[in-house]
Amino acid sequence: MKKDLAVWDVLKSPVITEKSVWLREATEEDERGQILTFKVAREASKEQIRNAVEEVFGVKVAKIRTMSYKGKLKRQGRFEGRRAAWKKAYVTLKPGEPHVDYAEAI
Repeated sequence: MKKDLAVWDVLKSPVITEKSVWLREATEEDERGQILTFKVAREASKEQIRNAVEEVFGVKVAKIRTMSYKGKLKRQGRFEGRRAAWKKAYVTLKPGEPHVDYAEAI
């Protein structure tokens, strides 16, 4: 059973990469829904992500794709450590939804 998470605990931050910016711009001009990319809590379910995006941005979500990433092993000389594991979500909005600006929700 998934634990209850607050909206701002589910959505950690937007992922701003070349791919995510390209996806967002390419889908704005298309009939398909706009695609947003977020770093989310590892224990968050797709339903919790859907509810958080709909509440924060006031839009309807069509589908969600998630990926879980293991933390990379890093070394500093003979000392080893790990980066934190994390989860990414591609959120596709329904067609006709207004343009979403990440800064508007803050």
